[in-house]
Amino acid sequence: MTTLFDLDTTTPAAPPAAGPRPLVIGADLSLKSTGLGSADWTDNVRTKTSLRGHPRIAYLMQEIGSFLKNADLVVIEGASFGHAGLGGHEELAWLRGMVQHWLWRREIPYAIVPPSSLKLFFTGYGAASKATMRAAAEQHYARTFEGPAAGDECDGFALAAAGYHWLGFPLADVPARQFEALAGCQWPEREAVTAR
Repeated sequence: MTTLFDLDTTTPAAPPAAGPRPLVIGADLSLKSTGLGSADWTDNVRTKTSLRGHPRIAYLMQEIGSFLKNADLVVIEGASFGHAGLGGHEELAWLRGMVQHWLWRREIPYAIVPPSSLKLFFTGYGAASKATMRAAAEQHYARTFEGPAAGDECDGFALAAAGYHWLGFPLADVPARQFEALAGCQWPEREAVTAR
């Protein structure tokens, strides 16, 4: 039996959609600088260096939740397992689980997009650098990202772009090969988003 939050890794692309565009928010979760974005805006949540453990997670949940509370779909970047030696793996996994549970409690559908799938969708190259991601944003989406959280905000925007494309509201033309990168991602039932 399918429920609202069963994740489907084989869901095909939606046909071009009609009607009002839903609110899709991308979330590049981080313990230090979370990038958030949608079609028309980006922002970031930076954490005070003095916060650790429960106080840091509580602060992040409050701040991130203030952005996500009205979303029709949240697209979260999946874990990056290629960063050996990266500190805070356990706490970052804790944050990911907390955000997903927070969304589930509020019946907000969410998707998980692995970093390599996101990069392939957005740039055509699955191992793209932060600079390549920003260049693709400027070239294909006319979006420029600058400042200390530029890469994080660009990733938040790219995640939202993937969600909009999957829903049938593309923000830019994307070659079929790049769009196919989203086929292996974990998407909710499309009706759970469009019926909101």
